[in-house]
Amino acid sequence: MRIRWTYAFVDRPAERFEPARSFWTAVTDTRPSAPRGDEGEFVTLLPDGADACVKGQGVTEGEGGAHLDFCVEDVPGFVRTARDLGAETVAPHDGWAVLRSPAGQLFCAVPWHGESVRPPVVSGSRLDQVCVDVPPSAYDAEVAFWSGLLPDWTSRPGSLPEFHSVAPPHGLPIRILLQRLDAERPLSAHLDLACGADVDAVRARHERLGATLVAAHSRWTVMRDPAGGVYCLTGRDPETGGPSRTAAGD
Repeated sequence: MRIRWTYAFVDRPAERFEPARSFWTAVTDTRPSAPRGDEGEFVTLLPDGADACVKGQGVTEGEGGAHLDFCVEDVPGFVRTARDLGAETVAPHDGWAVLRSPAGQLFCAVPWHGESVRPPVVSGSRLDQVCVDVPPSAYDAEVAFWSGLLPDWTSRPGSLPEFHSVAPPHGLPIRILLQRLDAERPLSAHLDLACGADVDAVRARHERLGATLVAAHSRWTVMRDPAGGVYCLTGRDPETGGPSRTAAGD
């Protein structure tokens, strides 16, 4: 089942969604669409001269996080494939569906509307990855699920033993990183940005926009956005998504 486009979702509690929308539109140099949904909970971050690949959602349960939309020409066929591999349908809709991976990661199957032009790098960074943090007991099965669901993507071990990368074919904007947690706790997901060698400069820009530092590591920096959501700045190449020539990190 060929994936024609991907969207990363910024999921934040509905009561804190406005600062999240303002922050992420600034980070990605986009403008917000008109709200959609029964409660105005959905918004698309629209770039100039390219197709959108980031959306936002105000959620009414939990602390949010991140998820992916997979745009396909045959939504029912994609849903059947996902279910055969162990996914569960959470919410069927007219023309699209919400599903849950075996370890609990939500994702959506939606129609492809011709998106094909990837947004450019913005101020040295690109939002290009959803990192799924998986409890150890479910990690191997989750790697097998995403590798099987996305056979045209490149599924390989990451730069550290606890990482596994599932990278899309050239031109698709969002990749998946699976991270094995150190201890058993519920699955979660967050956004990653590729920043190349100068993560500190990107961090400074984000702090001017209202983000705060959580922790700085050798290969990535953990940040918190103004709505309280955690995300990471990584040393990957923002053009390719792979390791930078002068910095590492998946």
